[in-house]
Amino acid sequence: MSDAVQPTAADVRAAVEALKDALDRHLAAVEGRASGAGGSGADATVFSAFNELAAAGEVYDELLYDVYDEVTPFEVPATDAASRYEGPEEPEALSVLIRRDYLIADPRRLTAQAERITELDPESVDEEEAEEVGARHSVHAAIGVLFGEYEPDEIASRHKEFGLEEGDATTWVAALEERPEPGEWLSAPFDTLDPDQVVCRFDVSEAFDEEDFDAEDR
Repeated sequence: MSDAVQPTAADVRAAVEALKDALDRHLAAVEGRASGAGGSGADATVFSAFNELAAAGEVYDELLYDVYDEVTPFEVPATDAASRYEGPEEPEALSVLIRRDYLIADPRRLTAQAERITELDPESVDEEEAEEVGARHSVHAAIGVLFGEYEPDEIASRHKEFGLEEGDATTWVAALEERPEPGEWLSAPFDTLDPDQVVCRFDVSEAFDEEDFDAEDR
């Protein structure tokens, strides 16, 4: 049995109160910058409050899991991108880049869901395209049917229904000087991103959990 002191419900309550305080400080910093009250150091104040909020959220999340085996629905964004941000202070537009990886854990479930969609809506699949990739019920064709029928966010929330298992995911929010011309980047959508213009990013990976587990073992 470990000699380490186990966290208690009181620790969770204290952590959530600290999180509330951090939320208030962050909002006050943002409001101060918006009103011009923060002066030249307003950006630094917001950034400091941002880091404190992220740290408080992480502590609360860890204690909530340790005591109640529950987690929050929030992801703590990486802050290294924000610290080296060199983009426009008043961006005219934003570019949101998202990557989500999935393992096809159950091909039969995947194809069954695609078959159900095509039975309900025969126009949801291109017959000529299906013939080109092989059988209408192939995994390749099923993927095209599913992603043609559902938005990526809905697939992310219902991935188990489609026989998929979540892998790593990342979302990058980049500031732009101006909105690109229509169709300008469609041929290579991820090649034009300048890392120094990333305002914030949100990463999800099993590697984070493995690192925490290894650290506890040591």
